[in-house]
Amino acid sequence: MKLLSINVALPEVIRVDERPVSTAIYKKPVAGPVQVERLNLAGDRQADLSVHGGAHKAAYVYSIENVQYWQKVLQRNDLGPGSFGENLTVEDLLETEVAIGDELEIGSARFQVTQPRIPCFKLAHALGLPAFPKMFLESGRTGFYLRVLKEGVITAGDPVVHLPNRAAPRVTISEFARVVHTREASEDQLRRIRSLQALPAPWHSWLERKVVKSRGRK
Repeated sequence: MKLLSINVALPEVIRVDERPVSTAIYKKPVAGPVQVERLNLAGDRQADLSVHGGAHKAAYVYSIENVQYWQKVLQRNDLGPGSFGENLTVEDLLETEVAIGDELEIGSARFQVTQPRIPCFKLAHALGLPAFPKMFLESGRTGFYLRVLKEGVITAGDPVVHLPNRAAPRVTISEFARVVHTREASEDQLRRIRSLQALPAPWHSWLERKVVKSRGRK
């Protein structure tokens, strides 16, 4: 497993359906060492802090295998590192293998996996595909967000050390993304998800409102 590219951007104003929208989704690869800060990578910021950023979304990871998948599915040769708004483009770190609460060591920094990415209209606009957010979530190739456990320095080419969380039940990113997409979960899934301390509190509230409530109506 390896860090292939570090991608950053500062917010800019674009026009979406004739209205101004601030976004930092247009990430570009940068060379050399990059400082990992508690809430950001150096040179990177989030535009709308009500839904992006914060301690549980300090950095966003996407695998090159997913990028290659979308190149084929969408028949696009213009997609590469940063095209999906990710900060870290990695190799061999898929959603089926990474679980909420797992930790990653990259360079001198240490991270914790917190949640999948749920796409919004900005991703659709960036790719020029209005229907893409639905395709993205359904595919399970969502990537995932990180919390910074230890600030440090990372550089493209650094190995990625994946440290599975053995202290909690495993809920992979792909499994949790399926629950979000379908709003359905088994009793075992509900039990395991509820036990995840690394999962941000709003997701526990969402689980009760959307999944448990839906089960009660059946």
